[in-house]
Amino acid sequence: MLRIIETHTPGAEAFLAKLKARGKLTDAGILKTVRRTLSEVQSEGDKAVARYTRKLDAPRFSAKELRVTREEFGQAYLEVTSEFIEAITHARENIEKFHRKQLRTSWMSTEADGVLLGHLIRPLKRVGICVPSVSQLLVSSLLMNVVPATVAEVEEIAMCMGPQRNRKINPHMLVTAAECGVQEVYKCGGAQAVAAMAYGTETVAPVDKIVGPGNLYVQLAKKEVYGHVDIDKLAGPSEILVIADSTADPDYVAADLISQAEHKSDSSAILVTPSLGFAEQVKAAIEIQAQSLPRQAEIVQAFENYGAAFIVADLAEAVALTNVIAPEHVELHVENPLDWFGEIRNAGAILLGAYSPEAVGDYIAGPSHILPTGTAARYASPLSVDDFLKKTSLISYTKPALAKVTPDVVKLAEVEGLEGHAAAMKIRFEED
Repeated sequence: MLRIIETHTPGAEAFLAKLKARGKLTDAGILKTVRRTLSEVQSEGDKAVARYTRKLDAPRFSAKELRVTREEFGQAYLEVTSEFIEAITHARENIEKFHRKQLRTSWMSTEADGVLLGHLIRPLKRVGICVPSVSQLLVSSLLMNVVPATVAEVEEIAMCMGPQRNRKINPHMLVTAAECGVQEVYKCGGAQAVAAMAYGTETVAPVDKIVGPGNLYVQLAKKEVYGHVDIDKLAGPSEILVIADSTADPDYVAADLISQAEHKSDSSAILVTPSLGFAEQVKAAIEIQAQSLPRQAEIVQAFENYGAAFIVADLAEAVALTNVIAPEHVELHVENPLDWFGEIRNAGAILLGAYSPEAVGDYIAGPSHILPTGTAARYASPLSVDDFLKKTSLISYTKPALAKVTPDVVKLAEVEGLEGHAAAMKIRFEED
C-alpha cells in the first residue's frame, strides 16, 4: 500500500513531479460547468440556486427553503448530545484564545514638520463561508473559518452548506454555527453557493469576501469570482508529511498518515525517514490499521495515488526534501524536534513530537486548520484574523513638510511623464 522510494532516483523524481502536478487546480470540463453555474445564478438568483440544489442535493428543494429558520436551529439542538456541545465549546474556546493573540490595532505616528502617518485596521463588513456538510461533515472546518472572523469582529457572517436529501442541514452543523454566533445559514453548496454570495440573490445578500474549503467546483468558482469579491485561498486536497527517525513509534506514524489519507482518494500521505527498516514497519502498520476503519477504500486509494515513504541519508536531507514538497502538515517524530522545526521553511503547520498528532491540530489545538496546500506553503499562510481585516493608509502633510518634498515629487513625476502629478504639487506654492 505504501510505496518505498529511495531519493535521488528516477522513481523519486517522477513521484515528486506527480505531487507537484496534484496541486494544480484545473479542469477544463469542470471550469465550463462552473462558469455556466455562476452566470445562471447571477442572472436568475434564487431560482437558479434552487434548481442546482434540487439537481445535486435535495430533489424536492424549493427556493422558499433557502434560508435556515429559527425553528430549524431549535430542532437541531434536540438532535445532538450535550457531549457534542461540550466538545465544540472546548474547541471554540481554544481557537478563539489562539486567534485573539493575532489581533492588531490601528496606529498613527507624527514625523518631522507635523507629518502624520498611520494605518487604520478595521474588520470586513460582510463575509461568506462555504463549509462541506454532505459528502463530508466538517464541523471542524466550520469552527476554523468562523472563529477567526468573529475574533476580528466581522459585522455579518453568512454561511452556505449543502442540504441533505431531506432538505435539512445536518443538526451538528447547525448547532456548531449557532454556538459560534452565526444565525444566517443558507441551504446550498457548490459553485451555486459561491455565486449566491458573490453576486447576491433575492434571499442572499452579497458579501465582501468568501472563505472556506470545498471540492474542485467550489475552488474554481472562488477563483472565477475573485476580483468581484476577495477570497481566502484555493484549497486543494489534504496533505501530511511525517519526518521520523528510529526513535519514532511506527504505529503512531502509520495512524497519523492514515488520518489524512482517509479524507479522500486524492489526499497525500508522505513519510520521510533515514531508516528503510522503519519505513517497512510503518508500511506494515498501515495495512493492519486500515483494515478496521470504515473509510478503508478511500485510505487504500489515497496511498496508492499519493502515498510514499522517502528514504533519505539523514534528517538534514529529510528537512530539505520537506521544503521542496511544501506540505500542508508536517509532523516531526524525531528525538529532538525542537532542534529541527526552525529549519522547515515551507509548511502550513508543524506538529512537534509523538503526542502532537495532526488530528489534535484539526480539531482543538487552536490554530486554524485552513492551511495552504499544493506547495502553496512556499508563499501562503494559514487562515487567520488578518484574513478578515482590511487596512487603510493615513497621510497628513503640513505646508512646510510638503514644500520640502515637492522638488523630489516633481522630478519623479516628470520622469514618469505624469505632468498632472507635478502640477498638483507646484500649484500649492505658486503664490510664494
